Amino acid sequence: MKGKNFKIGSIEVGLDAPMFLMAGPCVIETKQICIDIAKRLAEISQRTGVGVIYKASFDKANRSSIASYRGPGLEKGLDILDDVRKTGLPVMTDVHLPEQAEIVDSVVDCLQIPAFLCRQTDLLCACAGTGKPINVKKGQFLSPEEMKNVVEKIRHCGNDKILLTERGTFFGYNRLVNDMTAISAMKQLGCPVVFDATHSVQQPGGLGKSSGGNRELAPILAKAAIAAGANGLFIETHTQPEKSKSDAASIMPVEWVEDLLVVCGKIFDVVGRKKST
Repeated sequence: MKGKNFKIGSIEVGLDAPMFLMAGPCVIETKQICIDIAKRLAEISQRTGVGVIYKASFDKANRSSIASYRGPGLEKGLDILDDVRKTGLPVMTDVHLPEQAEIVDSVVDCLQIPAFLCRQTDLLCACAGTGKPINVKKGQFLSPEEMKNVVEKIRHCGNDKILLTERGTFFGYNRLVNDMTAISAMKQLGCPVVFDATHSVQQPGGLGKSSGGNRELAPILAKAAIAAGANGLFIETHTQPEKSKSDAASIMPVEWVEDLLVVCGKIFDVVGRKKST
């Protein structure tokens, strides 16, 4: 099944569109931190020619501990994302409740469904009703084939601008693994598939009250995913990863992003040529 390309802001995405990147801090911390990261990503996008969609969450509703930082909340978070858009990057954020969809729609270019909520019908349909592109994180508990039901729910509610993101599958305790054939399986649903390199190296709850991870492995998985046919990458990044208030063990230093995109872009081109010969 072949889906149509569509745009997130000015960036074309789709099964036969150029490679793109979704990136930003895991959670909104301060306006200055968000703007600093956005400016760095905008510069990287200009130098590499890879379109960048900025992602940050106004609320991390599924943190491991009740004491963990969740974010500034809906109103303040959207104000900051509105300022981020002035850097020229389109923006995306998580939606957790159906009633948030219409509010978030007024600011963002793409709505994201968190992995743990990917089967919530009311949430999927509320986001579909905005008419905006929707990025659905594949639940860590689902097979790629089961995402067919998720896609059908959104399409039934009148929206065909759907991206699916692979972010690892639960394997035992505090461990995620990636089956790269999931990328091909989900592309058969007619949706572009994004690979989340940084969440894939998480160790959920691995530090007791927070998630562990190994950011050094993220570039390896990103390159493998592009070789396997991923249409884009998702990378949480920060100017000071060790000080990040969420996913500090897996979030990628922004200094790594440009070189990784250059390499992945070459792989993307090679895979594309092979498909056409």
